[in-house]
Amino acid sequence: MWPTGVKTAVVRPFDPPALKWLSGHRGVDLDAPEGATVVSAGAGTVVFAGKVADKDVVSIDHGGLRTTYEPVRPSVSAGDKVKAGDPIGVLEAGHCLPASCLHWGARIGKDRYIDPLSLLYPAIRLLK
Repeated sequence: MWPTGVKTAVVRPFDPPALKWLSGHRGVDLDAPEGATVVSAGAGTVVFAGKVADKDVVSIDHGGLRTTYEPVRPSVSAGDKVKAGDPIGVLEAGHCLPASCLHWGARIGKDRYIDPLSLLYPAIRLLK
């Protein structure tokens, strides 16, 4: 589900780098007001809730898939189990200036970043 709780505008899309060590945008920025409640996009276990380079970050493991939300002042702690739609924190200012936005990332394994929006729209498979 949308980590903003509702479908919202994408301020900056996923833009993976050509090579994993190059610059790019390894997630999407979603329009949301400062102070908005951020929710877990799916069921999982909180693996990190704290500061990274002075930004509050929450990361959730969904069984091989990890989603990350920033800047989010956490209301959860590492080890907490969450369901889709459970509140995980409050959006802070500072990611998209002058407005606020939520950076939402997703990766499989240690370094295969995927477009988190692909989690919202499952692939359609046609049967013969």
